[in-house]
Amino acid sequence: MRSEMWMKMESFRALLGGILVAWVLGVGGEVGMGLPSCGFPAIYNFGDSNSDTGGISAAFLPISAPYGENFFHKPAGRDSDGRVLIDFIAEHLGLPYLSAYLDSIGANYRHGANFATGGSTILRPNETIYQYGISPFFLDMQISQFDQFKARTRDLYIQAKSPSDRDKLPRPEDFPKALYTFDIGQNDLSVGFRQSYGQLRASIPDIVNKFTAAVQHLYQEGARTFWIHNTGPIGCLPVAVMYIRNPPPGMLDQYGCNKAQNEIAVEFNKQLKDGVMRLRAQLPQASITYVDLYAAKYGLISDAKGQGFVDPLKICCGNRVNDYNVWCGQKAIINGTEVYGSSCASPSAYISWDGVHYSQAANHWFANHILNGSLSDSSLPIAQACHKPYHF
Repeated sequence: MRSEMWMKMESFRALLGGILVAWVLGVGGEVGMGLPSCGFPAIYNFGDSNSDTGGISAAFLPISAPYGENFFHKPAGRDSDGRVLIDFIAEHLGLPYLSAYLDSIGANYRHGANFATGGSTILRPNETIYQYGISPFFLDMQISQFDQFKARTRDLYIQAKSPSDRDKLPRPEDFPKALYTFDIGQNDLSVGFRQSYGQLRASIPDIVNKFTAAVQHLYQEGARTFWIHNTGPIGCLPVAVMYIRNPPPGMLDQYGCNKAQNEIAVEFNKQLKDGVMRLRAQLPQASITYVDLYAAKYGLISDAKGQGFVDPLKICCGNRVNDYNVWCGQKAIINGTEVYGSSCASPSAYISWDGVHYSQAANHWFANHILNGSLSDSSLPIAQACHKPYHF
């Protein structure tokens, strides 16, 4: 009898385990089934290089080959061999790829705009892009650009004399119906790692407060649906560990990631989620989704081989010679010989594209694991994110 009961309990545990695995991997049923699609007419994105589609290239030196080679077949303003996560979001929602706000050449803003730039922070930076690659277009600046964009396009739309003059402009009535996406904060941590970890921890509340103030401002401007990514396991980026020699015991986790840096990212994400919860209470008409992108990224890194990828700390694009790094697309003279930071033969087998940014294949994997809502606290897929989040 006890044996039979034990077997039933084990069967139940196995069933429960299967349900949990399906939930984490995003292959379970969608909680939002039965809810109508929001039909977002546009996306307005704010962020850093994880979602930049040409902003930093337009403002400064353009990103060079071999970036973009695996999809666009040329540099396309993205820090990847192809598409970044915001591209997959747009595809999923049936919208065109977002034009960068700073790139006016050939831009079409009917279905939104991208204010993200590589190197952007939430806090105002105290250094120039030429020192450490930190963008001057921090989050408040991106919000200011959005305000200007909204006001100027509205005037142009109203003044247009023919439908063709309006084709590339957003409809004023679409701004409240649009999806507002965020993927920013990683560079605030990167900057902080050059200080003491104690100082960085102490600054996190200020970073989060600046972020929530930006969301509040957009809400006052009529935005209602927000999709917010937390920051990834920054300690698992190859650049976080490539210069470490003879790491002391406990410095790296079982996958070779910098544990201390990941712990800071986890703490930032905890406080960011708390900030999102406060925003839900303060903005009663808003639908705000907090997305655990950290879980998706660390999930892939921790099971790279099982998911068909090579070692997650291996870099596809770039060259390392005698402890000297030649970054992706760059050239250097080493021992009298010119060395080029070229691309690997199979970018789709790599998680890391250039040591700092993810490959198109990894970005696609992340999209498949977050857009159905399985890693967001609302559990609603992105197409239904305008509905009020459920709590379980």
